[in-house]
Amino acid sequence: MALVVRSVAQLAGISLSLLGWVLSCLTNYLPQWKNLNLDLNEMENWTMGLWQVCVVQEEGGTQCKDFESFLALPAELRISRILMFLSNGLGLLGLLASGFGLDCLRVGETRPGLKKGLLILGGTVFWAAGVATLVPVSWVAHVTVQEFWDETMPEIVPRWEFGEALFLGWSAGFSLLLGGCLLNCVACVTQAAPAPGPYAVVETQCHRQHLEMKKARLKV
Repeated sequence: MALVVRSVAQLAGISLSLLGWVLSCLTNYLPQWKNLNLDLNEMENWTMGLWQVCVVQEEGGTQCKDFESFLALPAELRISRILMFLSNGLGLLGLLASGFGLDCLRVGETRPGLKKGLLILGGTVFWAAGVATLVPVSWVAHVTVQEFWDETMPEIVPRWEFGEALFLGWSAGFSLLLGGCLLNCVACVTQAAPAPGPYAVVETQCHRQHLEMKKARLKV
């Protein structure tokens, strides 16, 4: 029963982490980090991401243009690019490490210490990936709020608002954190039962032979 609960918790942790990693990759490339609605022209909306700015028109469709210069971007967008790439790389590394540490995988089943270490490593890396996702998303949201309530700007000037990618990024970050936490808790609190297989059979037979030899010596 304990082995079943452990396996289910491991699968739940890596599933949450996988979901967070996929959402983080989508957040990195989606251009909807900021939205701008023009009161003078309600048929035209602007969106901005880390890599491009787009204009959405009801009749003309969507047209996007990539940012030409990295150095010309605001500081929050430059740092966000780096952190999002870091998050995507760490998420992939966490999936590889924790995947090999799962009890349902036969690789390394005779070395439970190694599998436990891989689970802890994967969970820790997922934590780092979650932080690397939440920091840029929250930073861009903070700057957007400051600019929206900036009293020095005339009221007629349009203000950027939260885009859908920010909420997607928050979901990704918390999924990575929760998945990593679950993997670490499972690895540190519970211990895996010996996996059924040829190694377990051989170990059982050796144990029985050792007991029989011990009984024979006591009779003599």
